[in-house]
Order: sequence, then structure tokens, then C-alpha cells
Amino acid sequence: MTDKEGRGTNFPLKLPVGIENFEEIRTKGFYYIDKTGLIRELLHNWGKVNLFTRPRRFGKSLNMNMLKVFFGYEGDSTLFNGLEIAEEKELCREYMGKFPVISISLKDIDSGTFEGARAAMSSVIGKEALKFWFLMDSDLLNEGEKTQYGQLIKNDVDSQQKFDMSEEVLKDSLLTLTQLLYKHYGQEVILLIDEYDVPLDKAHRAGYYEEMVSLMRNLSSRVLKGNDCLQFAVLTGCLRIAKESIFTGLNNFKVYSVANVWFDEYFGFSDDEVKTMLEYYGLSNVYAAIKEWYNGYRIGNADIYCPWDVINYIDLLRAEPSAEPKAFWINTSSNDIIRRFLRMAKQSTRREIERLINGENIAKKVKEELTYRDLYKSIENVWSVLFTTGYLTSRGKAAGNVYQLAIPNQEIRQIFVEQIQEWFQEEMQKDKIKLDAFCEAFACGDAEAIENQFTAYLKKTISIRDTAVRKEKKENFFHGILLGLMSSREDWDVSSNAESGTGYSDILVETGDEIGIVVEVKYAENGDFDTACRKAMKQIEDDGYVTALRQEGMETIHKYGIACYKKTCKAVYEKE
Repeated sequence: MTDKEGRGTNFPLKLPVGIENFEEIRTKGFYYIDKTGLIRELLHNWGKVNLFTRPRRFGKSLNMNMLKVFFGYEGDSTLFNGLEIAEEKELCREYMGKFPVISISLKDIDSGTFEGARAAMSSVIGKEALKFWFLMDSDLLNEGEKTQYGQLIKNDVDSQQKFDMSEEVLKDSLLTLTQLLYKHYGQEVILLIDEYDVPLDKAHRAGYYEEMVSLMRNLSSRVLKGNDCLQFAVLTGCLRIAKESIFTGLNNFKVYSVANVWFDEYFGFSDDEVKTMLEYYGLSNVYAAIKEWYNGYRIGNADIYCPWDVINYIDLLRAEPSAEPKAFWINTSSNDIIRRFLRMAKQSTRREIERLINGENIAKKVKEELTYRDLYKSIENVWSVLFTTGYLTSRGKAAGNVYQLAIPNQEIRQIFVEQIQEWFQEEMQKDKIKLDAFCEAFACGDAEAIENQFTAYLKKTISIRDTAVRKEKKENFFHGILLGLMSSREDWDVSSNAESGTGYSDILVETGDEIGIVVEVKYAENGDFDTACRKAMKQIEDDGYVTALRQEGMETIHKYGIACYKKTCKAVYEKE
């Protein structure tokens, strides 16, 4: 079923949140954005081994499953009716349903030890091999070959792992399986490996990187280099691992990265695709917000939306029509790379980060081929990783590999801001005496000390500058920094945006000594601190923010209006 067939019915097509199975999407009433043109381009731009590198959640796994269904003997050709590739009659006659396909995903290879990771990989490959159980009874295989197949599906009943390959059998496993399938069918095999770099990432974090590199190098080179049983292979991942690290000796290797113009619209959603989708669900009114939050990735020559975000936000809007955009992508990763970047950054790099958050571009040389051991050897390498993983995108290319890098959209900007705030709190916690003195100034009515110390803190953090960002976003940043500092007091009850009186105060504090504190933070337009402070104090008074504190029995209440501009602040104080 295509999206068009669902129009005008009482049951609109479901949104494929987290669905990576092409057949399920096409047969169970899910909305599908046609990416089958990828098949035509893959066959026309022939490569024996093809690697697509894209950020997380850009549709890599769904596309790989679509390739499996199209080329594989077991695929259902009717699933492609009405789609772009169906118009390519000759290609369909020659390639659709004509190949044995080996398809594995390495995204779940996650272990704290090499032995555990090797067992997990044995299980992944063993389960795929088991799908070809008929090889054990094939009249076209001799007994030795059937023994080889038996080693791929060997089950160890005495351990937790389902398949028990020796390391040498594992290194040969994909080559062996292609050879056996080729002999059985008399037809070259297509190999699909999704998220090939995840085991290397996990190994690097857990401390067994060299062992995993050796395993992956042997596994990939044996099946991909000089294998006459292979029709072609497609791999996907987030990073392009240096050739000498994994793909040693592969001269038939094509890499399609985020900087490459080929296949640029086949991973992620184009602007027209998003408009059509919004129209289908009656949500064209949120187009501007979706574009601001989830567009902005430059893949080759195409401006691309992150499909994970678009689908999730539309799904949210169908249940909650007034829902604001939010960062869905942050939940798919720890975003550890940004934290490490911030810890490595010196003063000049922090100023560059401020420019990025402000909406500016930064010219940087990008290294597209790195090994995991090199990722954090220098700050320049981290710039490259941020680019290839989607935290930064290209706004133009200069000579060589120098790109104008920028934060792609509001979602990624929010991720940066939140990580900066968390990093800053960690840094400030290192001087607990100074932090306690800063908080105590609020309980004592010492506006001068608050003003001086908060300004000192602002000079140390990476802040939002004063163009290209809406006023409320700037206020939220300063509010978040101050809230984090005040929340360091474990003996205080600190709340943010709490309902009090007729509104919602920025910060309310109950100190435990029957002292209440209310803080309103304002952004000082053009450095007009006095006006901003007056607005803050008036809002506290007009909206009755002290009401909640009075109801909780606070005998003394301190009211603060704090105005911020760039890396300076002013604080005014009144005692209730």
C-alpha cells in the first residue's frame, strides 16, 4: 500500500515509528516515502563494495532491508508496485528476486569484553546462516562443504551463547557462506552489512579495540577481497573508518559519505517529501517549525531532514496537536562526543562553539578517514567526527577538504546547549566553597555578590551570543545556567517554572530555614540592564510569585530580578 492509497479513508496510514522492515511497512498500512530509486542508482553507479556513511536515524536500516527484499529470492515483487523502481522494467526483470542475499546488522554487538563481542557476532552471523538450513541437504554440496556449513550453525548448549564458532571459523564465516550459496544456486551472492562500525565503537569504549580491529579486518577482507562468489556488497555506518584499519587491500571500494553528491536524497527526507507528508496528515501548519527544528542537514547537494524526528513529531502532534517540537534525536545516543569535545576545548575553541550556537559558520578541515584510536587525539579530529555524525553540517566547501561547518537546526542546537550546561555544572562543582558562597548570597540578600559572581561564572562558560537567536531562547540559556548553580545546594528545595500566583516563576527556592527566594531572569536587549531588571521585578509583583512561598510558611522572602547580556549580568533585590 502506498501513501496515496490511504488518502480519503477513515483510517489514515500509520506512522512507521522505529519500523525498519520494508515488507511490514508495505503490507501493514504504514506511510512510506519512496526511496527505491536507490536501487537504480546503485546498479547504474556500479561498485563491487559500497559503503554509505550517514548519521544515526537517517533510514539506513530500512534501506538495507528494502535492498534485501528487492534482490533476494524470497522477496515479494508486489511490494514494489507503484514505487519508483517499478518503472525501471528492464532492471526489475534482470535483478528483482534473482540473488541469494546475506543480510546482517551489527548494531547490537555491544559487550564489555572481546570474548562477549565475538560471541555476539557469532550469534548474528550464525542466525543468518541458519536461514539457509537447506544447504545441509543440498545435493550440490559435498560432505566437506556441509561440514563447513555445520560449523557456522553449531550450537553450544552448555553456554549462554547460541552459536559457537571458533575465532578462525568466524573470520571465514561470511566468505564460507557466500561460497556455499554460490555453489548451491549457481548465482553470485549479494552481501548487506548494516552498522558495520558499531562493534568498533563499542570496542574502543570498552578497551579491546585492537582485538576487534583484527577480527573485523579479517572478516571483511576475506569476504570482500577477490571473492568471485560475490555479486556486490553494501555496508552502512556512521563513520568512514580508515582503509588501512579495516578495509586493507580493497581496491574495489566506493564510499558515499555525507559530503558525496551521489545518493544524497536517498537517506533522510527531502523538503518536498516532508511537505507531502504533512499535507497527508493535515499538519501543513507546522511546516515552518519542522523545518527549523529538523531540516538543515546538507548531504551532498541536498538539504535533508532527519526522518526519525519528522516521524516522531508528526506522531506526537496527532495525539497532542499543540505539542511543541523537541529533541527526539538526543534519546538515540548518549551524545558523549559533545561532552568530550567540550572537555578538550581550549578558550579559542569555546569561542568557536559560541559562534556555532549563534548561527555562524566555522571553517574547518575535515578528515573523512579516521580510526577510532585517532578520534580524540586532537581537537581537529573531533571537528571531523562532529561533521560525519550529524552534529555539524556543511554550509559550503572551500579549497581542499575545508568546509564551512554549522549546527544544522534547532534540535542539534538544543543538544549542544544542554550538554554545555551539564558540562558547566560539572566544572563549577569542582570549587564547592565558591559555589556555596554564591548560593548563600541569595539567602542573605547580597545582590552585589550575586552580580559579581554570576558574571564571573558567565565568563567561564560557553554562552549564547546576541544575534540569530530569539529572546526567549537566550533567557532560557541564562535561566538554565543559574538553575544548575542553585540546584547544587542539596539542602535547598529548588524548583523551576513552578506555578505560583497567576503565573510560573523562573526559580523558587525554600532554603529549609524558612527563607524563600524567588528569581526572575530577563535578557537585557542591547545591554539595557535597568529596563530588564525592572521588568523582572514587576513580573514577580504582578503575577504574585511569592504566593507559593508564603503558603509553604516561608517567613522571609528575597526577590531578585536578574538581567543578562553576553557575559555580564545585573541583579536587583527586594525583601518581601
